Amino acid sequence: MKVVRYGIYLADLNPTLGAEMSKVRPVVVVSLDEMNAALDTVVICPLTTRLHPRWRSRLQIRCVGKPAEIAVDQIRAISRSRLRRRIDSLTPLAALQLRQVITEMYGE
Repeated sequence: MKVVRYGIYLADLNPTLGAEMSKVRPVVVVSLDEMNAALDTVVICPLTTRLHPRWRSRLQIRCVGKPAEIAVDQIRAISRSRLRRRIDSLTPLAALQLRQVITEMYGE
């Protein structure tokens, strides 16, 4: 399967430790396409339907027509083998907003 940046995929995040997001859930790929093609891992942010509008580390979007939130505070690398199938993708505006949140949290 070709993995693309800002694609939303179902991923099996189990097993996990501590407060990591678990189970099979949507994730958005944030790693560059060149990395996605060359490496056996991808960098993702998990999605959740538990909304926290005041959290600056979260970005509200719609995924498959339903409200969801990208958990930038849960960003991590996972094996490509955890990805099951592509289910959606971010709009250009949501991709821009996601880059801004990532830069605000981790950049400089």
